Amino acid sequence: MSKESVAGTSQSQSQSASSSSATGSSSLSSAGSSTVILESVHSQDLAAIPEVEEPPKPWGRLWALENGFWNLDCLNNEYWFGRDKSCHYSFDHPVLKRKEHFKSYSKKHCRIIREKGPGSTFVVYIEDHSSNGTFLNGQIIGKDRRLPLYNNAEIAINHELHKVFVFSDLTTDDQLNLPKGFRDKYIISKTLGSGVCGEVKLAFEKANCKKVAVKIVHKPKFAQLVTERGDADSKCCASNVATEIEILKKLDHPCIIKIEEVFDFEDSFYIVLDLMEGGELFDRVVRSKRLKEQTTKLLFYQMLLAVQYLHDNNITHRDLKPENMLLENNEENCLIKITDFGLSKIVGETSLMKTLCGTPTYLAPEVLLGAGAGSYSKAVDCWSLGVILFICLAGYPPFSDQIKDMTLRDQIIKGHYKFISDYWANVSEKAIDLVKQLLNVDPEKRLSTQDALNHPWMQDEDMKQKAKQLMYARPELMLPPSTSDQPSTSRKRPHEEDSLSSSKRPTLSSLNKTVAQE
Repeated sequence: MSKESVAGTSQSQSQSASSSSATGSSSLSSAGSSTVILESVHSQDLAAIPEVEEPPKPWGRLWALENGFWNLDCLNNEYWFGRDKSCHYSFDHPVLKRKEHFKSYSKKHCRIIREKGPGSTFVVYIEDHSSNGTFLNGQIIGKDRRLPLYNNAEIAINHELHKVFVFSDLTTDDQLNLPKGFRDKYIISKTLGSGVCGEVKLAFEKANCKKVAVKIVHKPKFAQLVTERGDADSKCCASNVATEIEILKKLDHPCIIKIEEVFDFEDSFYIVLDLMEGGELFDRVVRSKRLKEQTTKLLFYQMLLAVQYLHDNNITHRDLKPENMLLENNEENCLIKITDFGLSKIVGETSLMKTLCGTPTYLAPEVLLGAGAGSYSKAVDCWSLGVILFICLAGYPPFSDQIKDMTLRDQIIKGHYKFISDYWANVSEKAIDLVKQLLNVDPEKRLSTQDALNHPWMQDEDMKQKAKQLMYARPELMLPPSTSDQPSTSRKRPHEEDSLSSSKRPTLSSLNKTVAQE
């Protein structure tokens, strides 16, 4: 077919279509026998394209900190919380009813309100309407009183340690200064702790709202520390991060902190870890003065299993201490996990190490005798476990720099410590015997982790069963939010026992005073 024929055909079809259009319909032939009828529609007969309303954006979010609670996006200017079913956020759910705290929640426990402030600003408050208290960042608000609710504020009910929410102010974006790769996946929240080279923050995974801990390690601070100090400790510190990451990636045990993910940015590491909301074992011992023997046994059994797992994988921790033992929650019987592998080293064929690192109070005699030049084995961890067991049972350390007639070094090398009768009167002979055998100055005669697990004090089947339940428990599912809109007008319950007030964190020196006084 010639170009003229094609052009003529196209022109003819165009004229035909125009003609049909005037009558309101057109028939258009296609290859084959099918015919498609196109109906024309006058545009003036159509309604305007509707504008799609965007859903309202929340001004705040409550992140749930405890299993059984759920997250809440704040859209309204008032929210009531309590046991009453008509509260906006009702605690009347099966999972929460099984918790020991449930009965002490008030029917109308607290209220969050958002009010117009100066100009076009808004101010958010939390009000306490309970008998047993609502706490903001560890401070009790007081019945019928209110406090401003700021970004990353922590809310606890009934007791300062019963933390249930962290509040995020969604009207301000403080995430923009975070590296994009991390910001795309996580929302950062309050600071949990800090150290020389970095800090640990609470964070939430965007996809499933899972709570995690994020260890942020600033690379320049490492370099500065090495430059300023240049000693063995700083060299350990300079290589800690990479070592800890590589070790933790390979480990899989319920009583060892697990790395979820690592972000390696130009000036920092962002290490995503398990979140342990019960804090350090050290703080638990200080608050309780000393732990019950049965509680200690449950926790120590988990420690032994974890350290045995490390040793079976040719890893020696070298810095075991109560500060590196983290508790899952604030319950008396809970899961415990070992953390901080910055001083760890994978042991070679000789199973010997020659680097002097660690915390002096918990160091084994052979480490001090070697002073960095000697050799020592995995038995150093068993000595540290003995020190930890001693502190949990008695509430004071076996070795102290506050003893005036003997240096701390000599106390450790000679195995010089005292069982002060007032503190050990109610501790069983089997427990004391295990302490003695772990604190044997001769590493060859010191109990191994397996020996300790076989010790008579550890032969408690009820305790072992409880430990397994904690170690392999299934996490509770998040509950859906309540659909109630109005708070209850029912009367509140009678006043119950007041919560304990917060106190400043003590240090090891507070435990040492016990030894010095004796």
